[in-house]
Amino acid sequence: MPNGVPKYVRCYTNNGETFDEYTVCYTGKYRKPLPDGLRDSYTGRMEWFQYVGMSTHPFHPQGFGQHGESISQIDVNKWGFAPAVGRKNHLGVRIPFETLPSDCKRLVISDYRALWNI
Repeated sequence: MPNGVPKYVRCYTNNGETFDEYTVCYTGKYRKPLPDGLRDSYTGRMEWFQYVGMSTHPFHPQGFGQHGESISQIDVNKWGFAPAVGRKNHLGVRIPFETLPSDCKRLVISDYRALWNI
């Protein structure tokens, strides 16, 4: 992680429209295989893509932090591209990692270390 910033993440905020205001999609070559060697019928991929949705304080008893996985990357358009920082998609506006609240950064860094065994 150069300068303590995860390289393979894309962060989004919906600016408080919902309780799970932040979504972070993990990218790169960390993905784990689908069970029993299954393939996605559309893309042919054989691995899961990971993401996490969270509130401002995901570790608080009344906060929210939930992980998910999908056969396809949830933040890309039909051509496989994610929006640039400052642009929107269905998850909200893409933001730099540095602008996430401190608890959200802590959760993402913990996940990142686990996914890449660092």
